[in-house]
Amino acid sequence: MESAAIAHGQGHAEHHGPPIAHQSSRIDAQLLGVLLFIISEAMLFGSFFTAYFFIRVVGNEPWPPEPFSFPVNIALMNTFILVFSSVVVHWSLVSIKRGNRAGLQAGLAITFFMGATFLATQINEYFKAGFSIHDGSFASVFYGLTGLHGLHVFVGLTLLAIMNIRTLRGHFSPEAHMGVEMAGIYWHFVDVMWIIVFLTVYIL
Repeated sequence: MESAAIAHGQGHAEHHGPPIAHQSSRIDAQLLGVLLFIISEAMLFGSFFTAYFFIRVVGNEPWPPEPFSFPVNIALMNTFILVFSSVVVHWSLVSIKRGNRAGLQAGLAITFFMGATFLATQINEYFKAGFSIHDGSFASVFYGLTGLHGLHVFVGLTLLAIMNIRTLRGHFSPEAHMGVEMAGIYWHFVDVMWIIVFLTVYIL
């Protein structure tokens, strides 16, 4: 009894600092952090969409107002590019889970290239739009929503670039691929937000 008490006291003496925090086994802490971050970003987009719908309802005029027009065909092409890139980044995650490093490298590289193509096309669209952000509330909303999404695409490309570099250095394995998974989740979020932007701004 006494020896057990001594051993118990020694166990406490070996531990320094605050007690170890309880962690749920259902979800990884890093993954939870990414999901919470994405929720906050979705709320940010929600505020921009609120302004968009307010202007559409209050303005009660054609969208966009004459004589302006949106390049719907280019935006549709960009939509296909981004949707396909989301499929490819998922393929890269599945590849590393199966131990296929070549599939991981190819998937991340293709996703980065397609994302860069999307962003370059959108920037080119701005130069050829025929209106600026000062040409009324519709222009402010257009550049605000598409520009906010473009900023998120740039962040996603930065993450993909880091994942590509880490992949070339052999950092991932079937047992350790959290970085690829988190970058993929963020890229899926970017994809979903663009679909919503495309349908509301260009189609609705």
